[in-house]
Amino acid sequence: MTTADTPASGLPMEVLAEGLPTRVTIHEVGPRDGLQNEQTVVPTEVKAEFIHRLADAGLPLVEATSFVHPTWVPQLADAEALFPLLGDLDAHRLPVLVPNERGLDRALTLGARRIAVFASATESFAQANLNRSVDAALAMFAPVVARAKDAEVHVRGYLSMCFGDPWEGPVPVAQVVRVCRALLDMGCDELSLGDTIGVATPGHVQRLLAALNEAGVPTSRLGVHFHDTYGQALANTFAALQHGVTTVDASAGGLGGCPYAKSATGNLATEDLVWMLHGLGIETGVDLGRLTATSVWMAKALGRPSPSRTLRALSSDSHKE
Repeated sequence: MTTADTPASGLPMEVLAEGLPTRVTIHEVGPRDGLQNEQTVVPTEVKAEFIHRLADAGLPLVEATSFVHPTWVPQLADAEALFPLLGDLDAHRLPVLVPNERGLDRALTLGARRIAVFASATESFAQANLNRSVDAALAMFAPVVARAKDAEVHVRGYLSMCFGDPWEGPVPVAQVVRVCRALLDMGCDELSLGDTIGVATPGHVQRLLAALNEAGVPTSRLGVHFHDTYGQALANTFAALQHGVTTVDASAGGLGGCPYAKSATGNLATEDLVWMLHGLGIETGVDLGRLTATSVWMAKALGRPSPSRTLRALSSDSHKE
């Protein structure tokens, strides 16, 4: 190993496994989900460079920011200042979160072409995150989705607490399926199944995916979003791949958490995901060297090391004699 951000030639060695997708779309959430839980404010210009670096590394979708009220997530209060700095990038590559019609207005005014709403599978988290019940939140999202679709904007539906809740414990599969079905019925183009506190296991993942299929939700409309609290994120991702899922959320450097669920630790690191996918011969379009260089740069900007195993393994310090 001669550099801090490039794996040795030929590694990881490709060893294909049967029954897996040939290509996976990585939905990069670092600039939004990754930074929203930081204790100090990250300058807008640093965020813009982070997003540009990720796009240059080949990430097809880079979630840029969230148009929530600044008092909810102060770290993302600069959405109006940030989005214009990304004007050289295709807006179809830059999803943004919107909580309500006011957020949608702000996003559309700046030219956003992909938005996401964020629901909960549990009542406790719906109250903590949105200050309303699950059904009241769905009612709030319905006009947002309808207006976005009228404007020919792609809509993603995030669903938190799909596998466990810090207040309620285990979440019944049927409960998750009900909310997923409601989000699709109101017009969402795709769903992201969130393991917000990282308690999922592979069998649970496959059972939920099968139950969604049985309820008429095609796998092609589903993505997965795993947190690595118990070290299960890659195993859970592999289980989803075996089921045919081709969209996986990840965060560069493993950044992230959730300000409304303190037990939610970092997201699945994009580097760890890319290493596994490339080893399986699955195409991503991502340049691992550029990606790791970006995460090293961001870790320095934040003043702390990345939790990504792959990033640490590729660092020069790991290979000094």
